[in-house]
Amino acid sequence: MTSAEIIALLPYQKPFLFVDELTSISENGVTGNYTFEKAAFFYEGHFKGNPVTPGVILTEVMAQIGVVCLGIFLLKDEILQLSAPKIALTSNQIDFFLPVFPGEKVTVISEKEFFRFNKLKCKVQLFNASKELVCRGFISGMIK
Repeated sequence: MTSAEIIALLPYQKPFLFVDELTSISENGVTGNYTFEKAAFFYEGHFKGNPVTPGVILTEVMAQIGVVCLGIFLLKDEILQLSAPKIALTSNQIDFFLPVFPGEKVTVISEKEFFRFNKLKCKVQLFNASKELVCRGFISGMIK
């Protein structure tokens, strides 16, 4: 399954699709990136006169690339048979170190911790274009 096919199977659409491309994917993990549009809806109010990407959006980028894309890859045969897959995601202990501003490109690197009974847990890291660690944590998800 190609990265374009995986992205096409994501249950998201603009303005809530946060995956531009997957640069590598295997049974053990995934790497991908996303560039924040300068006019994204959430910058209007976060913060006045100083737009910064909300932490919840950074977490969502890590979840979409690091867990959902990898889950689709790992469950590709089952996903293709589902008309509308249901996804449940949880995150814990996400640590934030640097801000992300409008127009910035970020890269997510995700490593599979475990995958069993359709539950996937990953260690995820998000880096800016300067390869500085922006945030990291663990995200789990299930696809039915």
